Amino acid sequence: MAANGAPLTGDSSVGTWIDDPIGGPIIRELLARGGQTPDVMRPVRRLAIKRLVKLSKGSFSADMLDELVRRAAAGEVPAGDDAAPVAEAVQEVATPVRPEWTERLDAGRFTGSTVIVTGAGSGIGRATASRVAREGGRVIAVDISQERLDDFISETPGAEIVAVQADITDDAAITRIIAAAGDRIDALANVAGIMDDMTPVGEVTDAVWKRVFAINVDGTMKLMRAVIPTMLAQGQGSIVNVASEAALRGSAAGVAYTASKHAVAGLTKSSAFMYGPSGIRVNAVAPGPTITNIEATFASPLGAERVRAGMAVMPEAVEGDALAASITFLLSNDGVNINGVILASDGGWSAA
Repeated sequence: MAANGAPLTGDSSVGTWIDDPIGGPIIRELLARGGQTPDVMRPVRRLAIKRLVKLSKGSFSADMLDELVRRAAAGEVPAGDDAAPVAEAVQEVATPVRPEWTERLDAGRFTGSTVIVTGAGSGIGRATASRVAREGGRVIAVDISQERLDDFISETPGAEIVAVQADITDDAAITRIIAAAGDRIDALANVAGIMDDMTPVGEVTDAVWKRVFAINVDGTMKLMRAVIPTMLAQGQGSIVNVASEAALRGSAAGVAYTASKHAVAGLTKSSAFMYGPSGIRVNAVAPGPTITNIEATFASPLGAERVRAGMAVMPEAVEGDALAASITFLLSNDGVNINGVILASDGGWSAA
């Protein structure tokens, strides 16, 4: 039974389940089977538990969710796990529920503007492309997956979206993206990126290093380079690169991803300095934990140990639309006096 007296369901948050005197022991038992503790769920505590079915990519199935709900409704506390201490702790610690953030659209903010968004098929890129489109912009939505692009377009009826299936590391694909944009390019959001396998420098492979840099750095640079001539001719433009907490610290990922995002920060600052007098603003957003389709893997015991230790103060994960709010602010004219900034949009993680 949830704190508000309602029964636990798939719509109840992960945190509600974990803190519940009946749901908590059931969740702990499930996690223990995989050698995990509830601590691994901290970044997603605010999400509805049903979201984990999709996010887990099969490791947590719809059938497993149904079984959790059934057991909670029946009060089936696992043997050896007394619910009473949990119930007492929950009653003693009355943590106020933080209000959910609600997206507020600024109608017409991007009217008349053409904005290129990479990684537009999912996660932060999709949320960014969606917000620009819903605020009146013409979006050149770029993704390596045509299926994801088709799904995005189907969920954004009436919007002006040009879908471009493209690999941003390919020069011919970059040419197609610029051609799709046409004679005017007001803004570019470089969102597409991949994670590494959390390996330190003594263990990283050439294959991982090259692939991460090809997408996160080379692809970002290629699109920046491609839009600059049009923006110079216009006398204005805005570029926002997606960096990462890994651009600000060494404890958020492996060496390849960390170095690649530091490089993105360098691309951003150098370009801001070079092109600022020409009316082009170049900034970056450094996200903290965010729900995306980028999956982290741990190929190194040392990397897993150290990165997990560094994430001890990591805040709860947010949805992509929270990052889109930061990105579209910098893309738009609202960021008129901001140039060369690496904006930490991380719930305060970088302050820890």
